[in-house]
Amino acid sequence: MTITHFSFPTPIQFGAGARKRVGAHLLEQGCKRPLIVTDKALAALPVLAEFRSHLGGLDVAVFSGVFGNPTCSQVMDGAAAFKAHDADCVIGFGGGAALDVAKIVGVAATHEGDILEYVWDHPQVRAITRALPYFVALPTTSGTGSEVGRSSVVSENDTHLKRVVFSPKILAKTVFADPELTFGLPPAVTAATGMDALTHNIESYLSPAYHPLCDGIALEGTRIAARALRTAVQEPHNLQARSDMMMASMMGAIAFQKDLGAVHSCAHALGAVCDLHHGLANALMIDTVLAWNMEAVPAKFDELAHVCGVAGGGKAFVPWLRELKAAIGIEGPLSRHGVKLEQLPRLVAIASADICHQTNPRPCAAADFEALFKAAI
Repeated sequence: MTITHFSFPTPIQFGAGARKRVGAHLLEQGCKRPLIVTDKALAALPVLAEFRSHLGGLDVAVFSGVFGNPTCSQVMDGAAAFKAHDADCVIGFGGGAALDVAKIVGVAATHEGDILEYVWDHPQVRAITRALPYFVALPTTSGTGSEVGRSSVVSENDTHLKRVVFSPKILAKTVFADPELTFGLPPAVTAATGMDALTHNIESYLSPAYHPLCDGIALEGTRIAARALRTAVQEPHNLQARSDMMMASMMGAIAFQKDLGAVHSCAHALGAVCDLHHGLANALMIDTVLAWNMEAVPAKFDELAHVCGVAGGGKAFVPWLRELKAAIGIEGPLSRHGVKLEQLPRLVAIASADICHQTNPRPCAAADFEALFKAAI
């Protein structure tokens, strides 16, 4: 494959082998001491050592303290590692968790206070006022699209509630999107992250907010993911399928500038209460929530069915989603994944307080969330 350059608005170098260009790029920017921010599991795998072999001429340090759903303390630990190495740039290398931490390590390293003070809804939110270290991102999963996002989602250490640092200043300076980095993903991770990407595109399109640009991207992202996800799960080294999923992931993250919906509110609650992987949580809730949403926007469901090649129109779309989930090994109900009925009150409270459902196509009250969770459990 050739390397294709995009800027939307982040400059993106997309294609097999893009990872090999990072070292030269950083040297061109005058950077010599990068800190790689990655997760604990990835740091132990050959894929990171192989990537480091392409960083000749750079004095590289690695912070691998990211694990599970990323927390504020992981960001502060990463900032300490940045200072200890006297780093001058950050390389985010990993899935959504590692990239979310990597985006704001530079904020915590160059600004005062705890990173929690920079979340958008903090009562005395601090502004990002200083220049941030040069930051590049390399996604190793195709799900969150965090590499092209201007927000970082991290959890409070004690409550596990997800909080958001939002600023265009934390956008990567360049994204190196190399689908070969996803070859080693286990099928279950490919499936869960792939459903995350598909959910982003679908929920963005269904949002009633006005943004035709994002609608076009979301529909095409849905079409691409629908044709590629099964193959990516079943044939891990299929470069075309892996490339398609990486593109669909980025498109979903671009599209959800338009906002998301109740699937994400449910997933955020499941992450906070049950520590479920975000993509898996979306996958477990999407068909239940969309079946409930369909009466509000039937024409949009017809369009989703059309781009996914689903015969039978919008009414066939949710059954198709269920078949897709089964084909890639994602099976419900929630109880199969450790969710208990006694957790329902807290799940409902967190989902109701979550901002995402404010742009759900159908208004969602606490009683609705209770019914949706009960239906999925």
